Amino acid sequence: MVMKIVLAVIIAVLLTLPASAQRMQGKQHKTKDDQSQSVEQQKKKREAEQAYQKALKSIPDQPPPDPWKNVR
Repeated sequence: MVMKIVLAVIIAVLLTLPASAQRMQGKQHKTKDDQSQSVEQQKKKREAEQAYQKALKSIPDQPPPDPWKNVR
């Protein structure tokens, strides 16, 4: 009886290990070069977002589609 309980606990622990490992995040040690890269990456990301928004504004608005257009 005790063996079954011990075996069940071991199985439960082994099944939960992969899930807990996915939640763990390693700490990254950043140097000054890494920090400047992240600032550059943020600047590029911001510029890309602005270009995307500008491109969206240049698309003309279209009227809603009329599904009965060919029937009339």
